[in-house]
Amino acid sequence: MIKVFIAGATGWAGSELSKGVYKTDDMQLVGALSRKSKGKNLGEILSLENAEIPIYDDINNALSEVDFDVLVDYTKPDVCKKNTISALKKGKRVVIGTSGLTAEDYSEIATIADENNSSVLAVGNFSLTVVLLQKFSEMAAQYIPNFEIIDYAHEDKIDSPSGTARELAHRLSQVQKPTVHVSNDELIGEKDSRGANLEGVQVHSIRLPGHVISIETIFGLKDEKLTIRHDSGSSAEPYVKGALLAIEKVGTFTGLRRGLDTVMDF
Repeated sequence: MIKVFIAGATGWAGSELSKGVYKTDDMQLVGALSRKSKGKNLGEILSLENAEIPIYDDINNALSEVDFDVLVDYTKPDVCKKNTISALKKGKRVVIGTSGLTAEDYSEIATIADENNSSVLAVGNFSLTVVLLQKFSEMAAQYIPNFEIIDYAHEDKIDSPSGTARELAHRLSQVQKPTVHVSNDELIGEKDSRGANLEGVQVHSIRLPGHVISIETIFGLKDEKLTIRHDSGSSAEPYVKGALLAIEKVGTFTGLRRGLDTVMDF
């Protein structure tokens, strides 16, 4: 039985995962983190029958009072980093579902995970179709040295680029850096219009009403173009299955791994 604690358990993704963990036979949801619902019962909030699942507003209080194996974090980047480091120092395993952590954040987290002989699985997006987009994009980047990323989301998404876009840029940069045809110094006009440069990869974030979450990698060669795109719906349901798999697999290694595919068989 894996004892699970979820930070951000009353949010859009966290609430669906909480229900999923509760219904899974080999997992037990033992606690939650939500500042707005401190002291309440998550079971009552999510209508989980007669479940008694305490809600805390601080990870350190939870660590001192709740026995759990895996922390799943769906909060904000700064909160997530704090929660992750605190949990690792107590020997807990961590699954990160929060978007917006930087390469520097992950480097620090990896060091602390190694020092405490624990593990972190950072998954920018638990969707199976996103995992496939990442894999297909990595394959294409081996052969096409010209590519950029477009990251779409609703107008009130505060992290930019998204965690999915950051992770995709990181992965592609490890395959090869894209060709720079016109350097930043040579550009005429508003240089910011070329987007953000993440590890050598140009990323463009669009935030508008009417969008949920989408991401695409665009590859180009002379007289031909390849676009690989993922589109999500309005439900958090597609992310539950991947998150449950992450919880199961995070104890199978030590240190930091980035991406759900690192614990899947391809």
